[in-house]
Amino acid sequence: MTWEVGSRVADRYLLEELIGRGGMADVYRATDVQLHRPVAVKALREQAEGETGRLRFATEARTVARLSHPGIVTLLDAGLNDEQMFLVMELVDGTTLSRRFAEGLLAHAEVTRIGREVAAALAYAHEQGIVHRDVKPGNVLLGNDDRVLLADFGIAQLVDGATRHTAMGQAIGSPAYLAPEQVSGGDLSGAADVYSLGLMLLEALTGERPFRGTTSEVVYARLQAPPLVPSGLGERWVELLTAMTALDPSARPTADRVVAALDGSDAERTAPFDLATETQVLREPPPLQVPGRPRRLQVMAGVGVAAIALVAGWFVVGGAEDDNPMVPPVPTDVRTDLRAPLAGLHEAIHGSTP
Repeated sequence: MTWEVGSRVADRYLLEELIGRGGMADVYRATDVQLHRPVAVKALREQAEGETGRLRFATEARTVARLSHPGIVTLLDAGLNDEQMFLVMELVDGTTLSRRFAEGLLAHAEVTRIGREVAAALAYAHEQGIVHRDVKPGNVLLGNDDRVLLADFGIAQLVDGATRHTAMGQAIGSPAYLAPEQVSGGDLSGAADVYSLGLMLLEALTGERPFRGTTSEVVYARLQAPPLVPSGLGERWVELLTAMTALDPSARPTADRVVAALDGSDAERTAPFDLATETQVLREPPPLQVPGRPRRLQVMAGVGVAAIALVAGWFVVGGAEDDNPMVPPVPTDVRTDLRAPLAGLHEAIHGSTP
């Protein structure tokens, strides 16, 4: 449901302009007519399911509203408008890190600053017992006042609590930045956010996403091996990013340790890293091993419903700006050795092979 510009939400927030559209919500620039201040209103597409869903939404909103940190976009209000959930947040004038990526490579000093601010926000939230679960460039806001803020904190919890997505086995997060334990449906902790931040910093430094391909390839690749970290980034970056993107969550540093590591780095390189001219890597990428057709039922049981949901295209959080576009299950440009396994996976999900 899209609200009309010029209408009022909860008889208080005057919608002035649609400024963003993501996988789960529309975002409007608005004015709080009671306090006469600009705000951002996020209209969630999901509706709270019954009285229990509404109570959970209110409880989760109160939890998120208690977050108070200079690196976190402040949640000002939340409620229901004709049964549709909405959030009111501080309005940040600026751009997103994903749009900044489109402008070209970032210098190491800038990546260090952005990474430190995001890690500090995560460390604070983790101390409060909140995991973001959707750390990605589109959720990192770069303010015109040079502030770096992490947006959409608690959105995953709000949707999860008010609807039954988790019970349905749906993955919450953006496929390009999901941690392995999110893909496999494992227990989530702050380590998942650290992994996503590591992928984001690696992309910021190289200009390339660590995992590329179709959605199913991207999902399974991170279950097989950690991403490649170019040695040309320098010893400190290689050590930090390798640790942040370890497959084992317990092997990753905590967010506050990431802050300390970035505080202690003077960004060995001042110029951006160029993948086109510096291609030395730590190791050759391993072959992608996707379970074949005879084991497709084991795939669903062993890898988890979350991974199957990703391949089927069921996402709760994330926008087109940051996610790989949805493509046919077995596109024509997929490697020959992958076509049969992916066709088997598609058949297990849909009951027929394309």
